[in-house]
Amino acid sequence: MTALDESLLADGDGLTAVDEGGVLRALASAGAQVREALDLSAEARVARLADEERPRAVVIAALAGSSVVADVVQALAGRACPVPVVVRHGGPLPSWVGPLDLVVAVSLSGRAPGPVALAVEAARRGARVVAVAGDGSPLADVGSRGGNVHVRPARGVRADGGDPRSSRVALWSLATPVLLACDAMGLLSAPAADLAAVADRLDAEAEACRPWSETFVNPAKVLALEVAGAVPVVLADGDLMAAAARRAAGMLARTARVPAVSGALPDDASEVVATFGGPFAAAGADDVFADPFLDGPTGPRLRLLVVRDHPAAVADVDRRLTEAVVTTATDAGVRVSELVADEGSPAQRLAQAIARADFAAAYLALASGVDPARSPQVADLKDRLG
Repeated sequence: MTALDESLLADGDGLTAVDEGGVLRALASAGAQVREALDLSAEARVARLADEERPRAVVIAALAGSSVVADVVQALAGRACPVPVVVRHGGPLPSWVGPLDLVVAVSLSGRAPGPVALAVEAARRGARVVAVAGDGSPLADVGSRGGNVHVRPARGVRADGGDPRSSRVALWSLATPVLLACDAMGLLSAPAADLAAVADRLDAEAEACRPWSETFVNPAKVLALEVAGAVPVVLADGDLMAAAARRAAGMLARTARVPAVSGALPDDASEVVATFGGPFAAAGADDVFADPFLDGPTGPRLRLLVVRDHPAAVADVDRRLTEAVVTTATDAGVRVSELVADEGSPAQRLAQAIARADFAAAYLALASGVDPARSPQVADLKDRLG
């Protein structure tokens, strides 16, 4: 990866010109994705799930870029979810799945082998299936059978119409119908009115992170500058933001080609803090007298990115743990960035955190000379696998 071009980062027209895949435009459409998905879900009568008995368990079948939908569901359902929520990326379907259970299968194209196979087997066993998939696809066929539900993704990010964009930038087109379905069954709280507010929050974040805003007032550009050249460790301050942290690490890797790991407090505190004494952490402050020609270039430095919920939503014990981790990082010479959600419902706060990290990853890629839409190495892997 080349050095970050800060002049390009400050040039809105230049950014949109090099963004040939339209990733920034697609990310900015997140609010529109939610609104269109709300309409499509109403057409598909997702709300009728409220008239049926609550499932014994839910299996979410999603692969690659679509798998973040499962993270969002688990984050919003929380540990108090009344039924188990199990995630599967491919077969086999758990042996216990039967007529009392629900399988939610998500694929932008509707042709991802894992989710399709899981949905087909679930239908064969008599389980209800909710499918979010492109029209005319094998997964859509399963969802259209009697008793099941099929919702097609929002048209703006539909893959079966020749749109080259991936499920990475179609998150809310895929997640919205699933959240509505889970809300109808009483698994979490995400009613249509709240999701409409999520759309407004995503619009506000897109406006704050727009390409033409000055770098120093654009939170996504600032975050991209801070992460540039670093080895990011993304840490959430609790269960809700864990989905945003995992998404951020995934977007940094897939979009900006930056290897990143993620974790969540309190479970991952020890593992994260242990890295502060490792080879990528600073032993102390930078030496301002260091000569890169005589001493050689410095290696990549650890950067702790803390994804934080709104302070009013965080318990005192969790806040103290987060502050302790941040203080430990600072004392060890590790630089710290923070992404803090504004006040709102859990869905609104999570959506905002995800959107800001998404924009930051896209800006980091573009300003580093990387195409955020396409990876030759991923394409080569797909070719080798057939």
